[in-house]
Amino acid sequence: MLQTSARLLRLLSLLETRRDWTGADLADRLGVSARTVRTDIGKLRELGYPVEAAPGVQGGYRLGAGAQLPPLLLEDDEAVAVAVGLRTAAGVAGIGETSVRALAKLEQVLPSRLRHRVRALQAATVAVPGAGPAVDPDVLTAIAAAIRASERLRFDYTSHERTPSRRDVEPHRLVSWGRRWYLVAWDTAREDWRTFRVDRMTPKVPNGPRFTPREPPEGDVAQFVQRSTGAATWRFHARVRLHAPVEHVRARLPVAVDVTPEGPDRCVAEVGSDSAAMLGLYLGLLEVDFEVLDAPELAAELAKTGERFLRAAKSKP
Repeated sequence: MLQTSARLLRLLSLLETRRDWTGADLADRLGVSARTVRTDIGKLRELGYPVEAAPGVQGGYRLGAGAQLPPLLLEDDEAVAVAVGLRTAAGVAGIGETSVRALAKLEQVLPSRLRHRVRALQAATVAVPGAGPAVDPDVLTAIAAAIRASERLRFDYTSHERTPSRRDVEPHRLVSWGRRWYLVAWDTAREDWRTFRVDRMTPKVPNGPRFTPREPPEGDVAQFVQRSTGAATWRFHARVRLHAPVEHVRARLPVAVDVTPEGPDRCVAEVGSDSAAMLGLYLGLLEVDFEVLDAPELAAELAKTGERFLRAAKSKP
Protein backbone atom coordinates (compact mmCIF):
# COMPACT_ATOMS: atom_id res chain seq x y z
CA MET A 1 0.00 0.00 0.00
CA LEU A 2 1.25 3.48 -0.79
CA GLN A 3 2.32 5.76 2.05
CA THR A 4 -0.11 8.57 2.87
CA SER A 5 1.79 11.37 1.09
CA ALA A 6 2.36 9.29 -2.05
CA ARG A 7 -1.28 8.14 -1.98
CA LEU A 8 -2.50 11.74 -1.77
CA LEU A 9 -0.45 12.66 -4.84
CA ARG A 10 -1.79 9.62 -6.69
CA LEU A 11 -5.35 10.53 -5.68
CA LEU A 12 -4.89 14.09 -6.89
CA SER A 13 -3.48 12.83 -10.17
CA LEU A 14 -6.54 10.61 -10.70
CA LEU A 15 -8.94 13.46 -9.96
CA GLU A 16 -7.19 15.55 -12.62
CA THR A 17 -7.59 12.91 -15.36
CA ARG A 18 -11.39 12.95 -15.67
CA ARG A 19 -14.38 14.90 -14.44
CA ASP A 20 -16.18 12.46 -12.11
CA TRP A 21 -15.00 9.53 -9.99
CA THR A 22 -17.03 7.25 -7.75
CA GLY A 23 -15.61 6.44 -4.35
CA ALA A 24 -15.49 2.74 -5.29
CA ASP A 25 -13.44 3.46 -8.45
CA LEU A 26 -10.94 5.55 -6.51
CA ALA A 27 -10.63 2.92 -3.81
CA ASP A 28 -10.00 0.24 -6.45
CA ARG A 29 -7.34 2.32 -8.21
CA LEU A 30 -5.55 3.14 -4.96
CA GLY A 31 -5.92 -0.29 -3.40
CA VAL A 32 -7.54 1.07 -0.23
CA SER A 33 -10.96 1.09 1.40
CA ALA A 34 -13.72 3.60 0.66
CA ARG A 35 -13.25 4.96 4.17
CA THR A 36 -9.59 5.70 3.45
CA VAL A 37 -10.62 7.48 0.26
CA ARG A 38 -12.98 9.72 2.23
CA THR A 39 -10.19 10.48 4.72
CA ASP A 40 -7.76 11.35 1.92
CA ILE A 41 -10.34 13.55 0.23
CA GLY A 42 -10.67 15.47 3.48
CA LYS A 43 -6.89 15.95 3.62
CA LEU A 44 -6.83 17.31 0.07
CA ARG A 45 -9.55 19.80 1.01
CA GLU A 46 -7.50 20.90 4.02
CA LEU A 47 -4.58 21.54 1.65
CA GLY A 48 -6.76 23.83 -0.45
CA TYR A 49 -7.80 21.51 -3.26
CA PRO A 50 -11.51 22.09 -4.10
CA VAL A 51 -12.71 18.47 -4.20
CA GLU A 52 -16.49 18.51 -4.63
CA ALA A 53 -19.09 15.82 -4.04
CA ALA A 54 -20.41 14.65 -7.42
CA PRO A 55 -24.18 14.13 -7.69
CA GLY A 56 -25.65 10.82 -8.79
CA VAL A 57 -26.99 7.51 -7.56
CA GLN A 58 -23.54 6.18 -6.65
CA GLY A 59 -22.14 9.52 -5.57
CA GLY A 60 -18.51 10.39 -5.98
CA TYR A 61 -16.00 13.17 -6.29
CA ARG A 62 -14.72 15.75 -8.76
CA LEU A 63 -11.94 18.32 -8.70
CA GLY A 64 -13.72 21.66 -8.86
CA ALA A 65 -12.57 25.18 -9.59
CA GLY A 66 -11.07 27.04 -6.65
CA ALA A 67 -10.12 30.59 -5.84
CA GLN A 68 -6.49 29.72 -6.60
CA LEU A 69 -5.02 27.37 -9.18
CA PRO A 70 -3.64 24.28 -7.40
CA PRO A 71 -0.43 22.61 -8.61
CA LEU A 72 -0.83 20.15 -11.48
CA LEU A 73 0.92 16.80 -11.46
CA LEU A 74 2.51 16.07 -14.83
CA GLU A 75 4.49 13.07 -15.99
CA ASP A 76 7.75 13.82 -17.85
CA ASP A 77 6.20 13.30 -21.29
CA GLU A 78 3.16 15.39 -20.33
CA ALA A 79 5.37 18.29 -19.20
CA VAL A 80 7.32 18.22 -22.47
CA ALA A 81 4.07 18.06 -24.47
CA VAL A 82 2.67 21.09 -22.61
CA ALA A 83 5.86 23.07 -23.22
CA VAL A 84 5.87 22.23 -26.93
CA GLY A 85 2.17 23.07 -27.16
CA LEU A 86 2.75 26.46 -25.54
CA ARG A 87 5.58 27.20 -27.96
CA THR A 88 3.28 26.37 -30.87
CA ALA A 89 0.44 28.46 -29.42
CA ALA A 90 2.81 31.42 -29.11
CA GLY A 91 2.29 31.95 -32.84
CA VAL A 92 -1.53 31.86 -32.69
CA ALA A 93 -3.26 35.21 -32.93
CA GLY A 94 -5.06 36.18 -29.75
CA ILE A 95 -3.28 33.83 -27.35
CA GLY A 96 0.38 34.26 -28.29
CA GLU A 97 1.36 36.60 -25.44
CA THR A 98 -0.49 34.50 -22.87
CA SER A 99 1.25 31.36 -24.13
CA VAL A 100 4.69 32.96 -23.81
CA ARG A 101 4.00 33.96 -20.20
CA ALA A 102 2.78 30.47 -19.30
CA LEU A 103 5.77 28.87 -21.04
CA ALA A 104 8.20 31.04 -19.04
CA LYS A 105 6.61 29.88 -15.79
CA LEU A 106 6.73 26.23 -16.85
CA GLU A 107 10.35 26.28 -18.01
CA GLN A 108 11.39 27.87 -14.73
CA VAL A 109 10.36 24.75 -12.80
CA LEU A 110 11.20 22.07 -15.36
CA PRO A 111 13.93 19.62 -14.27
CA SER A 112 17.17 20.00 -16.21
CA ARG A 113 16.65 16.75 -18.16
CA LEU A 114 13.26 17.96 -19.44
CA ARG A 115 14.45 21.50 -20.15
CA HIS A 116 17.12 20.06 -22.47
CA ARG A 117 14.47 18.03 -24.35
CA VAL A 118 12.24 21.10 -24.80
CA ARG A 119 15.14 23.26 -26.00
CA ALA A 120 16.27 20.53 -28.42
CA LEU A 121 12.81 20.53 -29.97
CA GLN A 122 12.84 24.33 -30.14
CA ALA A 123 16.24 24.40 -31.85
CA ALA A 124 15.23 21.75 -34.41
CA THR A 125 11.93 23.29 -35.50
CA VAL A 126 10.95 26.46 -37.36
CA ALA A 127 7.52 28.09 -37.36
CA VAL A 128 6.33 29.87 -40.51
CA PRO A 129 4.73 33.17 -39.45
CA GLY A 130 1.28 33.98 -40.72
CA ALA A 131 -1.74 36.11 -39.97
CA GLY A 132 -4.98 34.81 -38.57
CA PRO A 133 -8.06 36.14 -36.81
CA ALA A 134 -7.60 36.87 -33.12
CA VAL A 135 -9.24 34.35 -30.81
CA ASP A 136 -10.20 35.25 -27.25
CA PRO A 137 -8.55 32.69 -24.93
CA ASP A 138 -11.57 32.92 -22.61
CA VAL A 139 -13.82 31.80 -25.46
CA LEU A 140 -11.56 28.83 -26.24
CA THR A 141 -11.47 27.72 -22.61
CA ALA A 142 -15.25 28.17 -22.21
CA ILE A 143 -15.89 25.96 -25.25
CA ALA A 144 -13.34 23.37 -24.13
CA ALA A 145 -14.95 23.25 -20.66
CA ALA A 146 -18.39 22.68 -22.20
CA ILE A 147 -16.99 19.85 -24.34
CA ARG A 148 -15.32 18.22 -21.37
CA ALA A 149 -18.46 18.47 -19.23
CA SER A 150 -20.79 17.42 -22.11
CA GLU A 151 -22.90 20.54 -21.55
CA ARG A 152 -24.90 22.31 -24.25
CA LEU A 153 -23.41 25.60 -25.40
CA ARG A 154 -25.36 28.76 -26.26
CA PHE A 155 -23.73 31.56 -28.24
CA ASP A 156 -24.27 34.43 -30.66
CA TYR A 157 -22.75 33.75 -34.08
CA THR A 158 -21.90 35.80 -37.17
CA SER A 159 -21.89 33.77 -40.40
CA HIS A 160 -19.59 34.07 -43.42
CA GLU A 161 -22.22 36.38 -44.94
CA ARG A 162 -22.17 38.45 -41.68
CA THR A 163 -25.65 37.29 -40.71
CA PRO A 164 -26.14 37.23 -36.90
CA SER A 165 -27.89 34.32 -35.18
CA ARG A 166 -28.28 32.64 -31.78
CA ARG A 167 -27.19 28.99 -31.60
CA ASP A 168 -27.76 26.18 -29.12
CA VAL A 169 -25.44 23.24 -29.75
CA GLU A 170 -23.93 20.08 -28.33
CA PRO A 171 -20.19 20.83 -28.63
CA HIS A 172 -18.02 17.94 -29.79
CA ARG A 173 -14.48 19.05 -30.65
CA LEU A 174 -12.30 22.11 -31.19
CA VAL A 175 -10.21 21.91 -34.37
CA SER A 176 -7.23 24.12 -35.23
CA TRP A 177 -6.74 24.37 -39.00
CA GLY A 178 -5.27 26.99 -41.28
CA ARG A 179 -4.45 29.34 -38.36
CA ARG A 180 -8.13 29.33 -37.39
CA TRP A 181 -10.08 27.61 -34.63
CA TYR A 182 -13.32 25.75 -35.43
CA LEU A 183 -15.97 24.16 -33.23
CA VAL A 184 -17.64 20.99 -34.49
CA ALA A 185 -21.03 20.66 -32.82
CA TRP A 186 -24.50 19.18 -33.18
CA ASP A 187 -26.92 22.06 -33.87
CA THR A 188 -30.07 21.25 -31.88
CA ALA A 189 -32.31 23.55 -33.93
CA ARG A 190 -31.14 22.31 -37.34
CA GLU A 191 -30.70 18.72 -36.13
CA ASP A 192 -27.41 18.31 -37.97
CA TRP A 193 -23.66 18.67 -37.52
CA ARG A 194 -22.27 22.15 -38.07
CA THR A 195 -18.86 23.84 -38.07
CA PHE A 196 -18.43 27.25 -36.42
CA ARG A 197 -15.46 29.62 -36.51
CA VAL A 198 -14.52 30.40 -32.92
CA ASP A 199 -13.53 34.02 -33.66
CA ARG A 200 -17.16 34.63 -34.70
CA MET A 201 -18.65 33.16 -31.52
CA THR A 202 -19.79 34.96 -28.34
CA PRO A 203 -20.72 32.34 -25.71
CA LYS A 204 -23.58 32.95 -23.30
CA VAL A 205 -23.68 31.81 -19.68
CA PRO A 206 -24.67 29.62 -18.07
CA ASN A 207 -24.29 26.51 -20.23
CA GLY A 208 -27.28 24.35 -21.00
CA PRO A 209 -28.09 20.86 -19.69
CA ARG A 210 -25.74 17.91 -20.01
CA PHE A 211 -26.06 15.59 -23.01
CA THR A 212 -24.87 12.19 -24.19
CA PRO A 213 -22.11 12.70 -26.80
CA ARG A 214 -22.95 11.51 -30.32
CA GLU A 215 -20.75 9.64 -32.75
CA PRO A 216 -18.46 12.11 -34.62
CA PRO A 217 -19.58 13.23 -38.10
CA GLU A 218 -18.22 11.12 -40.97
CA GLY A 219 -16.07 9.28 -38.42
CA ASP A 220 -13.33 11.91 -38.76
CA VAL A 221 -13.73 15.38 -37.26
CA ALA A 222 -10.72 16.86 -39.06
CA GLN A 223 -11.96 15.69 -42.46
CA PHE A 224 -15.44 17.01 -41.68
CA VAL A 225 -14.01 20.47 -40.94
CA GLN A 226 -11.96 20.48 -44.14
CA ARG A 227 -14.98 19.47 -46.20
CA SER A 228 -17.53 21.82 -44.64
CA THR A 229 -15.35 24.92 -44.34
CA GLY A 230 -13.87 24.58 -47.81
CA ALA A 231 -17.20 24.51 -49.65
CA ALA A 232 -18.74 27.15 -47.37
CA THR A 233 -16.19 29.82 -48.38
CA TRP A 234 -16.49 29.33 -52.16
CA ARG A 235 -17.97 32.31 -54.00
CA PHE A 236 -18.13 30.50 -57.35
CA HIS A 237 -19.33 26.93 -57.94
CA ALA A 238 -19.27 24.62 -60.96
CA ARG A 239 -19.67 21.00 -62.05
CA VAL A 240 -17.01 19.54 -64.31
CA ARG A 241 -16.46 16.15 -65.92
CA LEU A 242 -12.85 15.07 -65.54
CA HIS A 243 -11.35 12.52 -67.95
CA ALA A 244 -9.47 10.55 -65.32
CA PRO A 245 -10.20 7.80 -62.79
CA VAL A 246 -11.86 8.99 -59.59
CA GLU A 247 -8.92 7.77 -57.46
CA HIS A 248 -6.50 9.91 -59.50
CA VAL A 249 -8.70 12.99 -59.13
CA ARG A 250 -9.36 12.59 -55.41
CA ALA A 251 -5.64 12.37 -54.75
CA ARG A 252 -5.15 15.79 -56.37
CA LEU A 253 -8.21 17.69 -55.15
CA PRO A 254 -8.91 19.09 -51.67
CA VAL A 255 -11.03 17.09 -49.24
CA ALA A 256 -13.90 19.58 -49.61
CA VAL A 257 -14.59 18.49 -53.21
CA ASP A 258 -17.29 15.89 -53.92
CA VAL A 259 -16.27 13.52 -56.73
CA THR A 260 -18.66 10.97 -58.32
CA PRO A 261 -17.29 8.26 -60.63
CA GLU A 262 -18.68 7.87 -64.17
CA GLY A 263 -17.06 4.65 -65.27
CA PRO A 264 -13.45 3.53 -64.91
CA ASP A 265 -11.81 6.60 -66.50
CA ARG A 266 -14.17 9.53 -65.87
CA CYS A 267 -15.76 11.33 -62.93
CA VAL A 268 -17.83 14.41 -62.11
CA ALA A 269 -16.64 16.88 -59.48
CA GLU A 270 -18.46 19.68 -57.62
CA VAL A 271 -15.74 22.33 -57.48
CA GLY A 272 -15.46 25.94 -56.46
CA SER A 273 -13.21 28.90 -55.71
CA ASP A 274 -13.29 32.66 -55.15
CA SER A 275 -13.78 33.34 -58.86
CA ALA A 276 -14.23 31.60 -62.19
CA ALA A 277 -10.74 32.68 -63.28
CA MET A 278 -9.10 31.20 -60.18
CA LEU A 279 -11.09 27.98 -60.53
CA GLY A 280 -9.93 27.65 -64.14
CA LEU A 281 -6.30 27.88 -63.04
CA TYR A 282 -6.83 25.24 -60.34
CA LEU A 283 -8.44 22.88 -62.83
CA GLY A 284 -5.51 23.35 -65.17
CA LEU A 285 -3.15 22.20 -62.41
CA LEU A 286 -4.88 18.79 -62.39
CA GLU A 287 -3.29 18.07 -65.79
CA VAL A 288 -6.30 16.12 -67.07
CA ASP A 289 -8.87 16.86 -69.80
CA PHE A 290 -12.22 18.09 -68.52
CA GLU A 291 -15.62 19.46 -69.61
CA VAL A 292 -17.59 22.29 -68.01
CA LEU A 293 -21.14 21.06 -67.37
CA ASP A 294 -23.08 23.97 -65.89
CA ALA A 295 -21.02 27.15 -65.60
CA PRO A 296 -20.88 29.36 -68.76
CA GLU A 297 -18.84 31.95 -66.86
CA LEU A 298 -16.14 29.35 -66.19
CA ALA A 299 -16.14 28.29 -69.86
CA ALA A 300 -15.67 31.92 -70.92
CA GLU A 301 -12.79 32.40 -68.49
CA LEU A 302 -11.13 29.22 -69.73
CA ALA A 303 -11.34 30.51 -73.31
CA LYS A 304 -9.72 33.82 -72.31
CA THR A 305 -7.01 32.06 -70.33
CA GLY A 306 -6.36 29.63 -73.18
CA GLU A 307 -5.94 32.48 -75.66
CA ARG A 308 -3.55 34.26 -73.30
CA PHE A 309 -1.43 31.14 -72.87
CA LEU A 310 -1.46 30.50 -76.61
CA ARG A 311 -0.19 34.02 -77.30
CA ALA A 312 2.56 33.47 -74.75
CA ALA A 313 3.56 30.19 -76.37
CA LYS A 314 3.76 31.83 -79.84
CA SER A 315 5.71 34.85 -78.67
CA LYS A 316 9.36 35.04 -79.79
CA PRO A 317 12.14 35.31 -77.21
